[in-house]
Amino acid sequence: MRPDGLHHVSLNVRDVPAALDFYTRVLGLTQRTDRPDFSFGGAWLDAGGQQIHLIDADVPRSLGQHFALAVSDLDAAVTDLRALGISVTDPVKVGTGRQSFLADPAGNRVELQEPGH
Repeated sequence: MRPDGLHHVSLNVRDVPAALDFYTRVLGLTQRTDRPDFSFGGAWLDAGGQQIHLIDADVPRSLGQHFALAVSDLDAAVTDLRALGISVTDPVKVGTGRQSFLADPAGNRVELQEPGH
């Protein structure tokens, strides 16, 4: 098997409206309108060509799992997030790129990744 790419990542959240606000207002993702009417709450979001699916369910214990959003200007992203009162780590160099971390309202870890040049 050889996949064509990543379609989506699912994240468990306990408060879908709070998570939806965070991912749309704070991180700039767009809510999709094509989510079927499942037997549980949630939302689907566009994230630069891939999707994030929010699932209304218990959040698993953090063991380092996270996903990364690519950003072209990490310093500006960190400044913008801090202006909104979001706690985000200082950028650090990793390989040829740089990264910072923050958490959504459910405690899911989000990496901001600025690719190297």
